[in-house]
Amino acid sequence: MRNRIAAIVMAVILALYLVLVLQRAIMLMATGEGILIAMGIALLVLPLIAAWAIGRELLFGARTEKLVKLLDAEGGLPVEDLPHRASGRPLRDAADEEFPRYKAEVEAQPESWRAWFRLGLAYDASGDRRRARSALRESIRLYRAEAHAKA
Repeated sequence: MRNRIAAIVMAVILALYLVLVLQRAIMLMATGEGILIAMGIALLVLPLIAAWAIGRELLFGARTEKLVKLLDAEGGLPVEDLPHRASGRPLRDAADEEFPRYKAEVEAQPESWRAWFRLGLAYDASGDRRRARSALRESIRLYRAEAHAKA
């Protein structure tokens, strides 16, 4: 819940930023001077890229949250029995010991979004955020393909 609130706060701050930058961009372009018009255009483009990136992250978060709820309802989430640091993160050595089980599950069922999701959680517990996000994206892709095939 705390992460969701943080994401919403960041999105609101971004929206405020975009409004202020848009106002400045319009003011710069209204001057009629070449360099100021170019700066105004740049002020329009860069915040749009930032808005796209944050929108993509919010969508990723919403989709992963949906899959967590589905797996939890099915009883398919991994049991959280790893020892933790004071920060709440699992101890990497303990997480690394569990990792081969989830990797083998994906190798046995490469089209299972559930297996990919659990692998993403295992990567995250091991501290490999890049691979965790990649596995979670694959899980989302497979889930959407499965849902589309059923429709």
